[in-house]
Amino acid sequence: MDDTLKRLIEAESRAEQMVQEAKLKREEVTRKALDEARHAEQRFADRVPELHASFLEKAEARAEQTIHELQRRYDERNKALRAMAEAREQEAIEAALQRLLDGAETP
Repeated sequence: MDDTLKRLIEAESRAEQMVQEAKLKREEVTRKALDEARHAEQRFADRVPELHASFLEKAEARAEQTIHELQRRYDERNKALRAMAEAREQEAIEAALQRLLDGAETP
């Protein structure tokens, strides 16, 4: 019976030691995870200006592209209106002249 009791006490002692080791390991893993999270947050915080600059650069490029597209459309529309005005100019002159002549003929 003495042997059994000794083995049980030894087993309990080993179990307590294992529990302590597991607690220490858990604390170490937790500490490492927190450190890694802090480092990741710091790396992200350090990159914020770079990300911001990249975003602004892309936004400016899109704005420039939009401005060029709007300018191109404006120029196309302006050319089309100019061509229509030139095409109708002779008709307008003839119509104005006809009105003047019609007005001159009526006493």
